[in-house]
Amino acid sequence: MSNLTISVDDELIKQARVRAIQQGTSLSAKVREFLQEYVNETGDTQQRRRDEATARLMAAIDNASSHAAPEPAKAGASRRTLRDELYEGDFRKREREASDPSSR
Repeated sequence: MSNLTISVDDELIKQARVRAIQQGTSLSAKVREFLQEYVNETGDTQQRRRDEATARLMAAIDNASSHAAPEPAKAGASRRTLRDELYEGDFRKREREASDPSSR
């Protein structure tokens, strides 16, 4: 078995060791497990993980925007997300105008 030397933040190592102990294993065993999963990962698995991460990110953005500046609820009005606001109107036109010094 080979040894591997990596540089990792001291605090992260401490937290990882505590978690590994709580799970009844060692940090070395967890690193071996991660590397084995990494090597065995297929393209489908990678895409599924990306999709899940994207979904979590979008949910976090929606959650953050809904808690950032609450507006009074209006009867029958649906909640707008930050994504809705970003894509409202012709965002390409706004981008062109922002980059064109003659339009100022």
